[in-house]
Amino acid sequence: MLLGEFNHSIDDKGRLIIPAKLREELGESLVICKGLEGCLFVYSQDEWESFVDKLETLPLMNKAARTFKRYFFGSASDSTFDKQGRVLIKPELREAAGLEKDVVLVGVQDHVEIWDKARWEEESDVSEEDMDAIAGQMEAMGIQI
Repeated sequence: MLLGEFNHSIDDKGRLIIPAKLREELGESLVICKGLEGCLFVYSQDEWESFVDKLETLPLMNKAARTFKRYFFGSASDSTFDKQGRVLIKPELREAAGLEKDVVLVGVQDHVEIWDKARWEEESDVSEEDMDAIAGQMEAMGIQI
């Protein structure tokens, strides 16, 4: 399971060191694509295939489903680690997520999110009241803790 928050930097060539803890979980081959809320998603090959299986169930005749598929598949890029544990993030993906130098990697169970550090600080600043409201929404979906 992918867990934790890690601060790193992207070098001038667009390479990012993935922490060893996350590399072990991701395996040798991974897929990087646009994520939601302005980040990138990083999937192991197995988790990507699981995600693809879910997307394949979407109806072809539904415009929102087609748009959703294009968003993820159109931006997806296969990647592997170099000898230093780095991945190259394509310029288009860096631009889409506003990644320039300082980034935060967040393990989110089945994938890793890559955030611009300033954007992550805004996104992760959740008040206690907001979290209570979110917990209520999760309970409505059947999640109880």
